[in-house]
Amino acid sequence: MSEGYDPHMEYVVGVDIGGTKINAGLVTSYGYVVHTVSLSTMAGFTKTVDRAIQAIQKLMNEVTAIHSGVKIKGIGVGTAGQVAWEEGSIRSASELIPGYAGTALKALLQTQFQVPVIVDNDVNVLALSEKYLGACIGVEDFICLALGTGVGGAIVVEGHLVHGSWGGAGELGHMSVDFKGPACVCGGRGCLEHYASGTSIARRMREQLTLNNLPLDNLDSRDVIARWREGDPLATEVMEETIAALGSAIASFIHIFNPKVIVIGGGVAEAGEILFEGIRREVATRTMPSMLEGVRIEAAYRGNFCGMIGAALQIWEYGGPPLPSGNEGFI
Repeated sequence: MSEGYDPHMEYVVGVDIGGTKINAGLVTSYGYVVHTVSLSTMAGFTKTVDRAIQAIQKLMNEVTAIHSGVKIKGIGVGTAGQVAWEEGSIRSASELIPGYAGTALKALLQTQFQVPVIVDNDVNVLALSEKYLGACIGVEDFICLALGTGVGGAIVVEGHLVHGSWGGAGELGHMSVDFKGPACVCGGRGCLEHYASGTSIARRMREQLTLNNLPLDNLDSRDVIARWREGDPLATEVMEETIAALGSAIASFIHIFNPKVIVIGGGVAEAGEILFEGIRREVATRTMPSMLEGVRIEAAYRGNFCGMIGAALQIWEYGGPPLPSGNEGFI
């Protein structure tokens, strides 16, 4: 695709790689999505990088058929798994994407398409969506939490994502909120993820039902939240424990990083204000008043394809002209 590369163009390909789906889109510097394609990841059946290449090629074929002569500035990727950021390789990945760990994603995509490529963790790129589209426009210091199958995180300090020594900073789901708590797959104990992920909420509800000799049903976290809203005592107990764990962790984040905003997204956050009210209340009981003053706890931006857009924004964030400071023109 080298003939389709132009460093001065205002178009970037953004790619969001998840365990079930890969979204690719042509995105402008203002976050406007010109065209998108989506492919199933087919994890375990084919190499994820091959599916990403297919998605990008399909996107560009469709775009050039409609808009001849379109050139791109680069490719930005947000992906599940831990990313060795400078090399853009997958350092570690869960069993949701078998064989993904060790993939030299950046090098493979650059070789295939002959354009600059930046690869980062999916929650880190979501933080860029927050910075330019969501609750953190104009905010220099904020924390992102994504409560989904697991618990992911991203840290922004003085306007810059914190990557750590190789790119693994922000594993906020593996902060211990109970040092005597249950063992976690990470090797720790009492990790936030054990209490606040959608997977753990459903698991703990099933444990409660078993203890009370009640039907297990095939429930997920959305079912637990629905029961909580209806006043079910067991669901209430599970969700109060979830809120206590989140309150404990967030209070620590506030004391450590002194952020202006805590952004919470992911499927669990779709519970809405009932969850956020509980979290704000819990955080208030655990945080120094001087540190808590002025801190906002907000829902994450939920625009279309926000992971894909955030992935694309990396090209301007790290390697191009300044990004716009407002959200005019974003979708």
